[in-house]
Amino acid sequence: MSDSISTPQKPQRRATMRDVARLAGVGMKTVSRVINSEPNVSATTLARVEDAIARLNYEPDVHAGSLRRTGGLTRTIGLLVGSVANPFSGSIHRAVEDVATERGFAVFASSLDEDPSRERVAVSAFLQRRVDGLILTRIGPSQGYLLPEQQHGTPLVFVDRPAVGIDADTVVSDNVGGSALATRRLLDLGHRRIAFLGDRPDIWTMGQRRQGFLEELGRAGVSTNDAPVIDHLEDEVQTYRAATALLSGPHPPSAIFSSQNLITIGVIRALRDLGLQRRVALIGFDDVPMADLLEPGISVVAQDPEAIGAAAARHLFARLDGDEEPSHTTVIPTRFIERGSGEIAPVGG
Repeated sequence: MSDSISTPQKPQRRATMRDVARLAGVGMKTVSRVINSEPNVSATTLARVEDAIARLNYEPDVHAGSLRRTGGLTRTIGLLVGSVANPFSGSIHRAVEDVATERGFAVFASSLDEDPSRERVAVSAFLQRRVDGLILTRIGPSQGYLLPEQQHGTPLVFVDRPAVGIDADTVVSDNVGGSALATRRLLDLGHRRIAFLGDRPDIWTMGQRRQGFLEELGRAGVSTNDAPVIDHLEDEVQTYRAATALLSGPHPPSAIFSSQNLITIGVIRALRDLGLQRRVALIGFDDVPMADLLEPGISVVAQDPEAIGAAAARHLFARLDGDEEPSHTTVIPTRFIERGSGEIAPVGG
């Protein structure tokens, strides 16, 4: 059962080391030893201190001496992106940093790599550095663990995927609409056996893009049961193998819709190795570097990661400036870029 969504409450005072010492019934020096993993702390005392830390949601301050030199702000924000290997994440990072720099803030950034444990570790590291706000891409099943921090007054903005278990500002692409648009273009060319290649089903964006694809097939009267759908593709190598097997099978598709840019690269390699790049149509979600230099060029549904990052940063700074309006979701439009691969008609069509 997922966490229920909670409404932000009035900011509460952040727990201090003194609060932990008082609750655990020990001295502050003992709390310091536990936090710094120093020896000479008994197992019983260690358990009491760790329990107090958990109950108070205490986060150690790694630079308390300089914390309050600028009106109570550290003038830093934490940014968690999907993967530094993906150009989409890099563009979001740059856009956030551009807005932050204009405001005199520094950005601490980390990469999620679609690992729920990395989400919690990165967020904890940001909070230990007393960042003034968080811009997060999430992968964990719930972000309810951030409710105490939100109640302390730390603004949160989620990018690319909405949070679960907590109410916060969100900036996403029009994933359903963009996928439906790509599918419609292939259908209009006469394609009826269109394959969908996607990454992990538990990733929110993948589910949204698959939804747009299947709904558009249904509107066209094409049986969704006959549409090849391959998911759990986590990198280019897996995609290359899956696409090669699909295209070499007894009932290959006449068109492929790939759900993200790294998957698109794997499909491109499979098509070219099989000599099918001019016979099988391809549309990718999200742009691919140098896609216009290939022959044919790769048609894509392009996101606007710069707009996503800039909007997320503006929302965050508005909250820091005192905006108390209810949280809202901003949907950034996608656009179709026609380059050739998505305009290939089915053979004999």
